[in-house]
Amino acid sequence: MLVLVTYDVSTMDSEGQRRLRNVSKICQNYGQRVQNSVFECIVDATQFAVLKMKLADEIDQNQDSLRFYQLGNNYKNKVEHIGVKGSLDLEGPLIL
Repeated sequence: MLVLVTYDVSTMDSEGQRRLRNVSKICQNYGQRVQNSVFECIVDATQFAVLKMKLADEIDQNQDSLRFYQLGNNYKNKVEHIGVKGSLDLEGPLIL
């Protein structure tokens, strides 16, 4: 299923900057960054549960926020893109 993960981490101090880096690294392990604080992740139910747990453990819930949008398996007709950085085929071959 495609899950869109968005986050807002307070970076007013060095601890917040550390949390922001760690949240970004966790998301990079599960998906592709499509905007500064937005990741598209193709995950199964177990991976999604682990991802949510890792992110929830990392943030300060009094200062930061996470949002998860579950777009399901038939997501290709639900995602529309306009502008730079065109959409990626997350399930296509990886070409380096």
